[in-house]
Amino acid sequence: MAAASSEVLALCALLCALVADSSAEGRNGGPLCVDGTYEHGGRLCCLCSAGQHLKEHCTANLQYGVCEHCPPQTYSIQPNNLKSCEPCSSCSPNANLEVKEACTPARDTKCGCKTDHYCKSQGTVEKCRKCSPCEVCPEGIKVACTANNNTVCEDKMGGGTIAGIIIFLVLLLCAIGLVLFLYYRTKNRKKKQNNGSEAEMEALKAQDVDLLRHLPGIAKIVEWDDMKEVATRSKIQDLVIKSCEQEHPNDSQEKTLHLLKIWEERQGKEASKMLVKILEENKKRGKAEKIIEQLSKPPA
Repeated sequence: MAAASSEVLALCALLCALVADSSAEGRNGGPLCVDGTYEHGGRLCCLCSAGQHLKEHCTANLQYGVCEHCPPQTYSIQPNNLKSCEPCSSCSPNANLEVKEACTPARDTKCGCKTDHYCKSQGTVEKCRKCSPCEVCPEGIKVACTANNNTVCEDKMGGGTIAGIIIFLVLLLCAIGLVLFLYYRTKNRKKKQNNGSEAEMEALKAQDVDLLRHLPGIAKIVEWDDMKEVATRSKIQDLVIKSCEQEHPNDSQEKTLHLLKIWEERQGKEASKMLVKILEENKKRGKAEKIIEQLSKPPA
């Protein structure tokens, strides 16, 4: 019985010690005032938590007074003994701001820049500026615009620009080379054509012969229309040409021979060369060749 009484007394002593320690912690602002204390009327009162404000002070030491939650559109960011909460900040559209995080009882509104705007401030964003457009970077964009920095352009002689210049120069040289190639190829072709034409003209040069003896044979080769062109180019009057037509209205060869004789008298010793030359220039090469062949034959 004495042993049991002894155990009860020991248990009571332990409980008294725990209560005493708890009272001591309360006096020191321990767990009874989680967010700290403030002094009022000679007593230490517990602070209201973040997101609340004080309505009435405590009536006993190390006790809470009456705390209330912050009304809508107000907040308190830390423990306090204030009679009211702070009003929430607004994000002004005139400053190019928009709400990024809405206001809560324990946190103010968080504002940020609207799309395509930036602010270099590392703290509270008060005003944002519009990002520079891509057109201001002809060399290209190095860093795109973000909420914290403006558009950054490539250096004027950056790697991309140098590569672009090199590519442009290579293409330019290729284009110049192609133009020169086509120019000289065309030039050589024309030169060959001219050389061929000169050779052909040289081959069609008639010898200085007495054309008069060959006129009948030439009249069979040259038609009346061809002879009229030859006469006209040699400035023989139209009256003379018409006279030949009237004298031989039904005989094309005779009127050709008649006009040919008149033309030969006016040309003299150069008549054979001139006749071949005029026919060649009038694109009558076949007839010019036949005349040269006729001039090489003995007259009939």
